[in-house]
Amino acid sequence: MGIVEEAHNVRIVGLDNNNNSQIVLLAHGFGTDQSVWKHLVPHLIEEYRVILYDNMGAGTTNPDYYDFERYSSLQGFVYDLLAILEELQVQSCIFVGHSLSAMVGVIASISHPHLFSKLILLSASPRFLNDTDYYGGFHQEDLIQLFDGISSNYKAWCSGFAPLVVGGDMDSVAVQEFSRTLFNMRPDIALSLAQTIFQFDMREILSLVTVPCHIIQSTKDLAVPVVVAEYMQQKLGGKSIVEVMPTEGHLPQLSSPDIVIPVLLNHIRHNI
Repeated sequence: MGIVEEAHNVRIVGLDNNNNSQIVLLAHGFGTDQSVWKHLVPHLIEEYRVILYDNMGAGTTNPDYYDFERYSSLQGFVYDLLAILEELQVQSCIFVGHSLSAMVGVIASISHPHLFSKLILLSASPRFLNDTDYYGGFHQEDLIQLFDGISSNYKAWCSGFAPLVVGGDMDSVAVQEFSRTLFNMRPDIALSLAQTIFQFDMREILSLVTVPCHIIQSTKDLAVPVVVAEYMQQKLGGKSIVEVMPTEGHLPQLSSPDIVIPVLLNHIRHNI
């Protein structure tokens, strides 16, 4: 196992490489790790070679490897993704990215379109902050409160943030699972990552994307309003499709797998 693979806990399951199997790469978002895909993976391994990895900063990675400057923009995560694909000698993959990683895949596809046959973007947003003529879902005051909460009492912040983001009550398995992976992160890394994510603006680059994009979204998501999915479809440079699911929350693959897994499988198996 190479250095990059080890640092990112890369795991390869499903079909082996000698029968030209299609590759599905699963990339997780903020506050989670590759375990967020646990309901999807069993449905893929009979048909695909599946690659999972952890983003730097996840509680499952070595915090000493987290370079605050490198990850002050999404480009650091893009370099990581491209390094993983290079180390594994992947020629082309179906990329499934959640939240933060959805945009990482979008950026990577602009410079390396040949590496991605399509992008499946779950709960994706090019900008979380509201702007003139753009509704991202957050005001600047919301973000100041969010960053203050992380800084002052991380455990208490996790307990409040998890049910809001997942949707549903505090006792649900999905909320408990997200609370666990969120709390596994080192607080200073969580703050740094939150500042990177909630303050980025990727709207200008959407027109440069040529790889087909499948945008999948919950009807009700505190972090990503449905209008954001529609905005992305209007602005993307290549073919795109939007599917809004009757689910609630930002991590529907965890909270509503019965609805989400068939939708994801449909988009993985079928092209636009």
